[in-house]
Amino acid sequence: MDKKTITGFILIALVLFGFAWWQQPSKEQLEQQQKEAQLDSIAAAKKNASQKLLAAKQAQQKAQAATDTTALFHSALNGKAQDITLKNGKVELTLSTKGGVVRKAVIKNYVGHDIDVKDGSKDQKDLTLFSGNDQNLNFMLSAKTSNIETKDLYFTPSNVTDSTVTLTAEAGKGKTLTLNYTLGKDYLLHMSLQAEGMSGMFAPNYNQMDINWEDRCRQQERGFMFENRYATLTYKKHDGSTDYLSETSEKEETTEEPMDWVAFKNQFFSAVMIAKDNFATGAQLKSTPLEKETKYLKQYAANMKAGFDPTGKKASEFEFYFGPNDFRLLQSVEKESRFGKDLDMQRLVYLGWPLFRIINRWFTLYVFDWLSKVFPMGVVLILITLLLKLITFPMVKKSYMSSAKMRVLKPKLDEATKQFNKPEDQMQKQQAMMQKYAEYGVSPLSGCLPMLIQMPIWIAMFNFVPNAIQLRGESFLWMKDLSTYDPIWSWNSDLWLIGDHLSLTCILFCGANLLYSWFTMQQQKDQMVGQQADQMKMMQYMMFAMPLFFFFMFNNYSSGLNFYYFVSLFFSAAIMWTLRRTTNDEKLLAILEAHRKEKKNDPKKASGLFARMQALQEMQQKQQEEMRKKQDELNKRKKGL
Repeated sequence: MDKKTITGFILIALVLFGFAWWQQPSKEQLEQQQKEAQLDSIAAAKKNASQKLLAAKQAQQKAQAATDTTALFHSALNGKAQDITLKNGKVELTLSTKGGVVRKAVIKNYVGHDIDVKDGSKDQKDLTLFSGNDQNLNFMLSAKTSNIETKDLYFTPSNVTDSTVTLTAEAGKGKTLTLNYTLGKDYLLHMSLQAEGMSGMFAPNYNQMDINWEDRCRQQERGFMFENRYATLTYKKHDGSTDYLSETSEKEETTEEPMDWVAFKNQFFSAVMIAKDNFATGAQLKSTPLEKETKYLKQYAANMKAGFDPTGKKASEFEFYFGPNDFRLLQSVEKESRFGKDLDMQRLVYLGWPLFRIINRWFTLYVFDWLSKVFPMGVVLILITLLLKLITFPMVKKSYMSSAKMRVLKPKLDEATKQFNKPEDQMQKQQAMMQKYAEYGVSPLSGCLPMLIQMPIWIAMFNFVPNAIQLRGESFLWMKDLSTYDPIWSWNSDLWLIGDHLSLTCILFCGANLLYSWFTMQQQKDQMVGQQADQMKMMQYMMFAMPLFFFFMFNNYSSGLNFYYFVSLFFSAAIMWTLRRTTNDEKLLAILEAHRKEKKNDPKKASGLFARMQALQEMQQKQQEEMRKKQDELNKRKKGL
């Protein structure tokens, strides 16, 4: 190492030592830092002491509560949980002596899908609606010295059969809390909660208990998004109407009137709790959507109040329904119920808004029930489509013939309106066209009827098919399950707007929609005059874009619904093609000419919608003429100035 290098290191060391000396705090700063450190230490000690005091107080409160509860239920707070099974040919319910409530519900003869295995190789014969901690029910009683919660108690079973069990918790000598369960012949479970010898433990005016019911709604079907769309917390008000929380977003609601029942519902199955004497006003209901990765649809919660008699003279009675959302089956539940109430539980099967519900309730359901007794479900959908086409055919044909009349009159309309090509002459052009239609007895509005006729039926079926549990697990042609999508190609991750698959029936539906749109556009294009034909080009692009929109919308929908729409549109296109091929334009024009001559010899005043349209056009023309005159006068005044 040379002399210059050594000199450099020495200079660097001097600079560092000098900087460190310059940065060291003064005597005053050191004293201030010591004072701050002492204050921080004192504050930390006070905080630590406060936390210890709070923890000790909480421990004391907890110990006191445990002592109070132990005084009431000294023998029921300790024990070993025991499972008891109630079963019949339709359902198997497992109750636990810890808490005394149903911990598992298995619905028999409905396939339980293993949603992780798409080929169905690990599906179970029966469906588990919930098990373990998926569902929790707790009855809370507010005594003078403590709160009693049934979830903490161990009950002693007795009177155990396949359909009955009595669960008793000892509160002390001569003091008991008893739960009696009776399983009916189908899916209804009756329960009563009754106290004995405990009236002195409650306030004189105490007559209600709190009920906390929670459920994590399992994904039961392969299509998460589609099933989640029909999973809702539904409840029935005592006045007879039903309501539900939002199925798409987190929703919390406090009821403003008593309720008969609350249902934790998924697409095809429900858990329902029914109160004999109603759930009181002010119940807090909450529904929270869950992520697809959890394999659960929603988190439900219901905090309610129901009647409780501490004297034990009257039991608090409830009924539970653990079963399928089958319209006819739910109707029969009222007959099995002991409460004699108008439960109206068939509302769990959503049939649409009032108009569409009427169609489904009084037509589709009866036809569906009748046909499904004889034919497989895929054939039932085809036959319903044919029946609807048969019913609407006279109106569709009449509408088509109206359009055909406009088509054959197109040359005459072009001739009658050729002098009105300027933009300001459009009103006169419309009047000339309406005049020609009147001469030949043609209504230009009749061509809209096919869509108006079919739209309510389309929407009604849109609500009916996804809620028809009869389609669940039913196969037809290449479709393994008509209640969910039929993937022709699947992948592991979700793609935007598409999901994780391509549904074959959705592709067929969109193809049939494209074909039907083409037929419709051809029919309308043949009858357009002047600028209407140019405007129709833009409409044509929109009509052809609709199938693409429907593809993104219906790719996750059930194959049964897509199949129905495919068959319906296919037959609609076939009917349009047949009517077009069988209509003789020359004969139709001759009939119109004969009508024109007959009307010319015996003219009648126009009436009805056509007359109102004509009057409206005349009024608009007068208004335009008045505005034009005013504008001309204004221009003259400006020139005069």
